[in-house]
Amino acid sequence: MSKEKAPSSVSGTPETKIITPKLGLVGVKKEKVPIEKKEHSKLPQPTGWRILVLPFKMKDKTKGGIIHTETTLERQQVASTCGLVLAMGSQCYDKEKFPDGPWCKKGDWIIFARYAGSRIQIDGGEVRLLNDDEVLATIDNPEEIYHQY
Repeated sequence: MSKEKAPSSVSGTPETKIITPKLGLVGVKKEKVPIEKKEHSKLPQPTGWRILVLPFKMKDKTKGGIIHTETTLERQQVASTCGLVLAMGSQCYDKEKFPDGPWCKKGDWIIFARYAGSRIQIDGGEVRLLNDDEVLATIDNPEEIYHQY
């Protein structure tokens, strides 16, 4: 803490101004966490042989210029059979059950059965928890597949 002499007041005597350093809580370091990490920490972490999947969400506007309503987008996401692998449990694709290796990895687009897995509602939509053996196929681009809802 330091003291500085401020200009004199109306009475003619100098006023003392106390300057405090801009610190947060004493003894607590303020960490800068990227937004992605904050959002990622809100997602459930799959356990065992489960896979966390974010269902594919179609674009708001079609090639012909038709704009989909929020209800249509939500209905399509619920009925989607395609999704992005966000996380995998520690026992996914163990060597005993899958001797040829894993069927997918984090960051892959996968196809699964329409009613497969458990639906978990999150802010902005839903995620699904699938068993590792519920993955039907992997694909490169989910937009190349016809999505019927």
